Amino acid sequence: MIRVTRLNDIEMVVNAEQIQTVQATPDTLITFANQDRLMVKEPVEELSKRIVDYHKTIYQNRLSSEILQQFDRILN
Repeated sequence: MIRVTRLNDIEMVVNAEQIQTVQATPDTLITFANQDRLMVKEPVEELSKRIVDYHKTIYQNRLSSEILQQFDRILN
């Protein structure tokens, strides 16, 4: 789960595993696997970092550091 801030300043946590896309429209729009959408205040770059950090935490025992570095390069 990652923390995000809705446009009305309400904080919530979302399941990073279910995020399909993140785009700037110019507000940041998260689209989930079920096609639900959520507009948030955080910029795309910040959400990308949070998603990478989430995956590092969850999968650190399963994935090699080389795979995590490749994942970082893709999102940055």
